[in-house]
Amino acid sequence: MENYNPLLKDSNSPKFITAGEIMLRLTPPNYEKIRMASSFEASYGGSEANIALALANLGIDSTFFGVVPNNSLGKSAVRWLRSNDVHCTPMILSTPEQTPTHRLGTYYLETGYGIRASKVTYDRKHSAMAEYDYSSEDLDALLDGYDWLHLSGITPALSPSCADFTLKCIKKAKEKGLTVSFDGNYRALLWSWEEARDYCTACLPYVDVLFGIEPYHLYKNDADPSQGDWKDGVPLQPSYEQQDEIFQRFVEKYPNLKCIARHVRYAHSGSENSLKAYMWYEGHTFESRLFTFTILDRVGGGDAFASGLIYAMMHNYRPMDMVNFAVASSVLKHTIHGDANITDDAKSIRNLMNQNYDIKR
Repeated sequence: MENYNPLLKDSNSPKFITAGEIMLRLTPPNYEKIRMASSFEASYGGSEANIALALANLGIDSTFFGVVPNNSLGKSAVRWLRSNDVHCTPMILSTPEQTPTHRLGTYYLETGYGIRASKVTYDRKHSAMAEYDYSSEDLDALLDGYDWLHLSGITPALSPSCADFTLKCIKKAKEKGLTVSFDGNYRALLWSWEEARDYCTACLPYVDVLFGIEPYHLYKNDADPSQGDWKDGVPLQPSYEQQDEIFQRFVEKYPNLKCIARHVRYAHSGSENSLKAYMWYEGHTFESRLFTFTILDRVGGGDAFASGLIYAMMHNYRPMDMVNFAVASSVLKHTIHGDANITDDAKSIRNLMNQNYDIKR
């Protein structure tokens, strides 16, 4: 099943790098709401960090770049990444002179249960990542020696400097011949729909692998999804024919794309969901099998899908195996506490992909 993808510069040992904000996550125990909580469970996460960590656990040479304050919280976040075999050499421990508020971004998670959905509250404004000045960063040196760069639409929403840095990274990566993947990851709590639409549109000509097609990518006439005006947009739960048509329109507009993938969620309750995915690859649209499962922790499911597909592409899986492996990776993450999909090896995901639930001895 596994052969390294010839698209990669170094087919024998692919090297992956990503950049973004790692955050402190605080969660009330036992499904409590924040207003009821007298204690919080602390962990770390963030979209790009989650993907770096998941790939490292699967054996990929994985590096993370970000900015954290040079204090106990920042060092603890870096230690967590390193404990999961993620290389953190390029990370910046900022001083109060570099980032005046000198803080680690934080978010609070109320874990949903039954009919009550999960809820996120951000506290990441003026974080070290958002305030840092990236204008003097040597992007050529940062990306040297890597085969794959992954970025998301979350980091550029943090500040103008982060937006400028992200776009420059994408352009430099293409100049150096890296495979570039990008996840739109629209966060309405961080920026407006119009800002996200315009920024992601500027990134798409440099992207090879696109995740999580967001509704704003294909709207016409300033249609607003918040008003229920879907016009020429992307249905949340499309049929195969609808998704195939959408993929074809993407490829016509952006012929640089080598792969497009999205997972489709069916929420039966806050605790039980189903997932499947569509993927366009080598001129064809593929549809995964449908998984139905009980949720322990939903956060990071999309990141696990992305890391699963990146891993499968790096190892040149067959297209149907690619999309099924990616969905199985996401489903498995829903059974793990915390942001990241911490798995022992790819075999664990393949067992789920093949519906093998037996105890492993």
